[in-house]
Amino acid sequence: MTGTSSPNPRGPESAGVSAVLALVLATIGFFALAIFGLGALTVATDADIIGVPGLGQVPGAVGMVVAVLAFALALWVALRRPHPSFLSVPVIALSAALAHLIAVWVGVGVQSGDLIVATVVAGDLVQGGASVVLLLAAAVAGWAGVALRRTRAQQPRWPWERDDDE
Repeated sequence: MTGTSSPNPRGPESAGVSAVLALVLATIGFFALAIFGLGALTVATDADIIGVPGLGQVPGAVGMVVAVLAFALALWVALRRPHPSFLSVPVIALSAALAHLIAVWVGVGVQSGDLIVATVVAGDLVQGGASVVLLLAAAVAGWAGVALRRTRAQQPRWPWERDDDE
């Protein structure tokens, strides 16, 4: 018996899911979880996410677009590394939640022309739970994106499907 170890019987390790695919899937997942979570929050509390009359949907829509972009950017920074760390997930989640809060605050301030109203709306997002919903959705989706990139899974193969080099 020689001192060398036998080759991996399962073949070479997979490189995991590509960074781009993990980014796309996780970003879509974040958006879906955020919309579902915010919808469930409105049903559970019987209150609008932004309950100020006359503002319309623009500040909330802009906030969500900015949150998705912040999530995607923060996740992309983490996924570019060959072996991304799960320690990046809290940063990704905070980036998305804070970006949403700031974008809504700016949007309400621009649309209403009143920074006090904008600050009250931002406070209601935090106090009413919308920011927590976005934080949790971003954490779950960010974790999934990192997990997709780190996984070494590959499709199963029968012994006769393997290359002869193995």
